Amino acid sequence: MKGFLALEDGRVFQGLSFGADGIAEGEVVFNTSMAGYQEILTDPSYNGQIVTMTYPLIGNYGTNKEDVESAQPRVKGFVVREFSPYPSNYRSTQSLQEYLEEKAIVALSEIDTRAVTKHIREAGAMKAVIAAGDQDTDELVDRAKASQGLVGRDLVCEVTCEKQYDWDQPCAWAIPEDLLVRDRNIAGSLKVVAYDFGVKYNMLRYLVSFGCEVTVVPASTSADEVLAMSPDGILLSNGPGDPEAVTYAIEQIAVLLGTKPVFGICLGHQLLGLAMAGRTYKLKFGHRGANQPVKDLSTGKVEITSQNHSFCVDFDSLDASQVEITHINLNDNTVEGLRHKHLPVFSVQYHPEASAGPHDAQYLFGRFVEMMQTHA
Repeated sequence: MKGFLALEDGRVFQGLSFGADGIAEGEVVFNTSMAGYQEILTDPSYNGQIVTMTYPLIGNYGTNKEDVESAQPRVKGFVVREFSPYPSNYRSTQSLQEYLEEKAIVALSEIDTRAVTKHIREAGAMKAVIAAGDQDTDELVDRAKASQGLVGRDLVCEVTCEKQYDWDQPCAWAIPEDLLVRDRNIAGSLKVVAYDFGVKYNMLRYLVSFGCEVTVVPASTSADEVLAMSPDGILLSNGPGDPEAVTYAIEQIAVLLGTKPVFGICLGHQLLGLAMAGRTYKLKFGHRGANQPVKDLSTGKVEITSQNHSFCVDFDSLDASQVEITHINLNDNTVEGLRHKHLPVFSVQYHPEASAGPHDAQYLFGRFVEMMQTHA
């Protein structure tokens, strides 16, 4: 049956519904990845967003129970040019259509995704409504205008865990031996407390594969509670929404700085910047895909990275005598990495756990382990 994507500026795209029935609101964005759609669907960072895939054919390898990044899909809607109803892959247990219907995600195909992407690049990411079935498009546009945006909105509280838990599952693939950091003078595993702001499972898998014992805690956990666990390091995870709205986390991160090594990823990077008295701002259409070029200023090397974020840290708002830029985006020169000059603290805006995406940045987990060993 018919389906519609209605934007707050009045632009309406018509296609065919291939997911669940219903209507959903969210910010419409685009992702340039050629694969990894199941990881994208289940990435909690996409909470509050309607994702448009630029790659024209989606669903050809189906879905399975292993390639998920959280317990359930977090996108508000999914838009593709063409979907494959008959997947061909030995790991597939369910088609994409069956998966979306089961998980109650509204999805559209036969949409001119190139036109959607060009429109977002020119006009910016904006509020939208995705709907299955015959609809009054004027009403959909009005609903999009009246819907909540991302700015000033705490979406972390919707995706964080309810109580702490331990994680012991490693990556399904072997980590290259030269990346693994081991200090025989340190007995036992390093203990990491991971703040769940919308954590992806693969971040936790990497920590285990690098020899860490991992405990995941809710986003509202106090600094005192974390320190009482006597961790060797603290991970600030990815997550959705406006970082400035997550004030409770910013306050606790500020208390933790200088007490233990801290590694921030994506939203964790932004929250860390705010905890160091900086500011963040919203990008026009964000960075989403598995092909973002980033330069490591400490080595001069360029890595291709997986990214998903709407907001960015304003480096000019930080004290340059205390904090330095370690990575930059080669497309727009935005800040992709930070390091405190005097404390064991660093962060990156992109996803070194690479799920889905390239493995160029997995060395950062080794850096974190080395930092924890140095300060153990």
